Amino acid sequence: MNIGILLPYKENFSPEYPGAVSLFVNETSKKSKYKKNIIVFGNTNFRKKFKLKYVNINLNKNLLSSQTKNYVNKFVDFQKKYNFSIIEIHNRPIYVKYLYSRIPNNVYSLFFHNDPLSMEGSKTIKERKNLLKICYKIIFNSNWSKKRFLEGLENKFVNSNKLVVFFQSAKKSNLNIINSKKNWITFVGKLNNAKGYDVFAKTIKLILNKFPNWKAKIIGDEKREKITVNHRNVDLLGFLNHEKVLKIFKQSSIAVACSRWEEPFGRTSLEASANGCAVIITNKGGLPETVTNARILNKLSVKKLFKEISNLIKKKELRKKLQSLSIKNFYLTHTFVTSLIDNYRDEKLQIGKLFYIKKIKKSLRILHITNFNERLDGRLFFNTGRRINNGFIRQGHSVLGFSDRDIQKYYKSINDLKGAKTLNDKLKKTCYNYKPDLIVLGHADLISKDQISELKEDYPNTRFSQWFLDPLNKKGPDFDRNKDRILDKIDVVDSTFLTTCPDVLSFLKEKNSYFIPNPSDKSFETLNNFKKSCNVDLFFALSHGVHRGVLKTGKTDDRIQFLNKLRSITPNIKFDIYGIDKVQPIWADHYFKTISNAKMGLNLSRGDAIKYYSSDRITQIVGNGLVCLIDQKTDYQNFFNKNEMVFYKSVSDLSEKIIKISSDDNLRKKIARNGKRKYMKYFNSDLVSEYIINKSLGIKSNKKYLWERK
Repeated sequence: MNIGILLPYKENFSPEYPGAVSLFVNETSKKSKYKKNIIVFGNTNFRKKFKLKYVNINLNKNLLSSQTKNYVNKFVDFQKKYNFSIIEIHNRPIYVKYLYSRIPNNVYSLFFHNDPLSMEGSKTIKERKNLLKICYKIIFNSNWSKKRFLEGLENKFVNSNKLVVFFQSAKKSNLNIINSKKNWITFVGKLNNAKGYDVFAKTIKLILNKFPNWKAKIIGDEKREKITVNHRNVDLLGFLNHEKVLKIFKQSSIAVACSRWEEPFGRTSLEASANGCAVIITNKGGLPETVTNARILNKLSVKKLFKEISNLIKKKELRKKLQSLSIKNFYLTHTFVTSLIDNYRDEKLQIGKLFYIKKIKKSLRILHITNFNERLDGRLFFNTGRRINNGFIRQGHSVLGFSDRDIQKYYKSINDLKGAKTLNDKLKKTCYNYKPDLIVLGHADLISKDQISELKEDYPNTRFSQWFLDPLNKKGPDFDRNKDRILDKIDVVDSTFLTTCPDVLSFLKEKNSYFIPNPSDKSFETLNNFKKSCNVDLFFALSHGVHRGVLKTGKTDDRIQFLNKLRSITPNIKFDIYGIDKVQPIWADHYFKTISNAKMGLNLSRGDAIKYYSSDRITQIVGNGLVCLIDQKTDYQNFFNKNEMVFYKSVSDLSEKIIKISSDDNLRKKIARNGKRKYMKYFNSDLVSEYIINKSLGIKSNKKYLWERK
């Protein structure tokens, strides 16, 4: 598990003449928990290097080929040797393009230290879109730099998880250094107009003439521009190594970073603040992001800079307060920024393990896409989607319900007859705003697998799963259609959950699929029929489709034949049956009021029984304290015994057991009570939703769920 860091060509990874990039990489790598796994690659002529694993890429001069390409190609050779899990490229977006053409299957992260629009490889919109496609993360040293990268890009990119800001860092001094400050005003940086040095040079002469007991320390050089400042209290120190610069900041009372250009970040103001200087900056680029407390010049001029420095010299209390706040409020330490970098590495290197285990202890963002039936005015409120939803919420997660069928229904138009295009577009926008960690789909047929693939590319850390409740027995209803509905997305989701045992479904061989029981929910299953006398012996309800809501003329159903035979051979039993003989199905509150008067509920599904399959009527029966009558071919006796459920072999066997239980109320109450207790304890929505999360995120749990033990 190696991490390769590729520096810009000729970036001196040396304490003798380091650039800002080298300082940043050195300090954060030293603090990283991945320190032993990090190898830094660069090119420098300095013998002394920072004390990290470092490989110097030596190149022979070749006028006929690009040094940049040669540099990258040499690095590719090292990639073959070390097999990096992540390649981090600093400040050279063009390297990403070259590396991707050679090793497209690697993980790339790009760190910007300068204005992205000024750099080869990220100037155009097309180049930046390509970087977004290739890179796992694009990391900026300021929000200003990030905004520059986003100029001209569509809104969908603005909130991308791939774009993050990790500021530069510095070592924070103790407050007691303020007492040893000297009357020094410090300027550090290139001595040119872009840095505002011309204004500083004119201003500092005026200041030192007015306040002769103060001195100026000027650190830096510039070969292209010559701006002179002659004064007996000015020390022109030229270029100094980093440690000497920090020592001067510790002693300086005032530091000036008065850039004229839009500076992406500004290391001078950062380190001056960390060392307790009263800092004066211009409102340019990312400079205001480097300090928590500073005097900010909205316009750079000799007059304004003179006024700010004079005030800090004359008003000692103001100066001391600013110095104290600079240290107290400083948070961009090496440890803090390194932790941000390591967190992103955790995401990639330990995805589904440490990252999610940490996050799940707090709160996941779960986007739950299923039919919440809002358009049906509460008729189908008590459904499995809401049970699972309740489980997610009760575990403390943030859950956003996305009712696909309602959206599709409401947004149909002439240009989008099914509403599918609008639905998928709305999903994309919802993910952009909500940034889910987990997307769970339940029978969301109109969400296209292409849309999911696009979301997986945009949000590489988001996990996807689907659950499916409909029957999958070959002789049952819509087998081929239901099979195709599952397989449609199975290659783009991380996990599939079924209310049929996957072991008996040949089309799911070697797929990441799991059985889940129909979950009970303590807020839905509130009846306790075993505590009271009931007038009805057996309750059963069927429908010709939950969304239809009423019977369909001329429709046949094998269950009707079964029920008619059962009634004919079971005398003196009070049946309460809905959905046949022109008696319409019942729903919602009417349903619960009806079953509240029943001793037993028949859990009968269409077609031949298959291992573990049941519709959600099982939860409504057993969860409300009725005796559950179920075909033994479902193998539910793997979970429940005869004192908790009643298993029948045939219609005649069922008839005998109904007669026996209806005549023995103590037996009826015992089975119903035991069945409810066990089902509500082991097959509840909290456990089922927890199981979906764990399997979707690849989290290994020591907990053994009852349905996994068999």
